Amino acid sequence: MRHAIALALAVTTAACTSQAPTQPAGSAPAAPAASASLQALLDAEMPKIPAKAGIWVKHLTTGEEGAVNADETFNSASVIKIPVAVQALEMVDAGTKDLATRITLRAEDVRGGSGIFRYHDAGLQPTLRDVLLQMIITSDNTATDLAIAQVGGVAAVNAWLAAKGYADGMSLTQTTGDLFAKYNALAPADDRNARTNGDRTYWLGALTPRATGRMLEAIEKRELPSKAGAEELVRMLKAQQSGARRLPHFLPPAVSVAHKTGDFPPVLANDVGIVYAKSGPIVVSFFLNAITEPYGEAEDRMGRVTQAIVAYFDK
Repeated sequence: MRHAIALALAVTTAACTSQAPTQPAGSAPAAPAASASLQALLDAEMPKIPAKAGIWVKHLTTGEEGAVNADETFNSASVIKIPVAVQALEMVDAGTKDLATRITLRAEDVRGGSGIFRYHDAGLQPTLRDVLLQMIITSDNTATDLAIAQVGGVAAVNAWLAAKGYADGMSLTQTTGDLFAKYNALAPADDRNARTNGDRTYWLGALTPRATGRMLEAIEKRELPSKAGAEELVRMLKAQQSGARRLPHFLPPAVSVAHKTGDFPPVLANDVGIVYAKSGPIVVSFFLNAITEPYGEAEDRMGRVTQAIVAYFDK
């Protein structure tokens, strides 16, 4: 049970390291061959991934797009924390919230899984900025539920998404605390991976690659939540402490990535972000659910496809 809770939505300690894991010789997927178009590249590579795979890509300078299963709904895992942060920052812009406000951590606020707040004593008083930062860079589940409460709860998040035009592709199902309670209540023989793959009542949220990518595009263009709020969020996303084996894995050191992961090993590995390539920023919204190969190999495939996308645009 402890193992299941640590995995749910969490970026495990090993996955959270900023260094990519050592890869056994010959086990990484080969780099994709050059393609005549972005769509041809994605059409060739995405079916090779043994998972429910979806991707939406857009080069924000040239406008070229490519997609595979971009309007399919995926288990978001912790990627849903991006819109929670955007909503909170929009409230800061409106003057109804202040990033400097301190929030008192109570014992009942502490959540399992990823993050650092669970290691602190009750009475800790992080600022709202601290809460949002930890929700993004360590995928802190305690911080996530504190942030959801700050913006008004699950229903308020979904109402905000609908008002912004994302209702068809983005929704928050529940808090991390409520999700953990459901996993804790399962019988030992229950197949948790099957729940994660197919039972949406065991999802933190639901996202499509296209809707998630559109939000990232708006953030990068400083359209959402505002110029100041978007710059704050991009700084957070660039400080990401997990996912080194995903979007950034095979990219040159000079190429930075502002991104957010979502995890439920061994069956779910998502990563969405803005890749700052030589040719300009590229939104990559990449979801892998129902993975059937070794987890690290699936992450490597994500990295190889991202490498090929950047190479295509930077050629």
